[in-house]
Amino acid sequence: MALHRRTSTVRGRALPVLATVAVLLATGSAAACSSGVVGTPRPVDHPAAGPLGDLLVDASAFPEPYRAIVLPPSAVAQAAPDLTGVPPGARVDPAGCKPPAQDYGPDGTAMVVGTDAASRATVTVELVRTRTPLAELAAQLTECPTVTTSHNGVDATVTTVLTPPPPADADATLALRRTVTSGNVDRAVTQSMLTLLGQIGDVRVQATAMSFGSDQGAANLDTTAVDELFTAALARVSAAR
Repeated sequence: MALHRRTSTVRGRALPVLATVAVLLATGSAAACSSGVVGTPRPVDHPAAGPLGDLLVDASAFPEPYRAIVLPPSAVAQAAPDLTGVPPGARVDPAGCKPPAQDYGPDGTAMVVGTDAASRATVTVELVRTRTPLAELAAQLTECPTVTTSHNGVDATVTTVLTPPPPADADATLALRRTVTSGNVDRAVTQSMLTLLGQIGDVRVQATAMSFGSDQGAANLDTTAVDELFTAALARVSAAR
C-alpha cells in the first residue's frame, strides 16, 4: 500500500500518517525498579544479519483486533516521525530537543503497523539500524521532557516521561510514555503513546501502542499487545544476530 502524504481531519487538525493507515485499513484498503536504560552498556558493534525487513515480526503475529500491514519504504519516512511527535521540518523549542537523525530507507528503518478498526488505536513495531546507544536517547529525553513544535501552522506540545521498562532479552532497554497535544482548548487533539525500546547489536527494536482522543486515551493503551509484540520482535532480531 503506497502512502503519500494523505491526511484525514479530526476536529480541525490533520491527523498524522499512522491515523491515515488506520482509516485505510478500516475501510479495507490496501523488570526494572526505576526508569531509564536497563542493561549493561556495551559498544553497538554486533550487527544483526539480513535486511531489516526480513527481521520484522510477521503481520500475522498481531493479536486480535489488530489488522497489520508492513509499510512500504515510501510510507516509512512519513509514518515513523509520528511516533516521535515531531513532523519532519517542524520548528522545535528547545531547538536541541529535535529527535535524532534517522535513516528512513529500507536499510535504516522497517515498520509493521496493526490497527484496531473500531477505535483507530494502533500498535507499531519499528526496527531502526543505529550505532547510537539507547543511553544517549535516554539522556536527551531526560533533558527534554516537554517540547513544543510548529509545522504548517499547527502548534503542538510533546510530553515524554521515562518509565520502568519490562524485563527483556536485549543489550539495553528503555520505556516511555508520550502525549502529543495540538490545537486550541476547544479543538484539542491528543495522541497517547507507550513505547518499549530494546537494543540488540546495531538494531533498535521499538514497539508502540498509540490511541487518539482525550487524556483517557493513555489509560486505554493496549499494554498487553505491545509487550507481546515487543518480546516477539526482540526474539526475531536476536535469532539473526
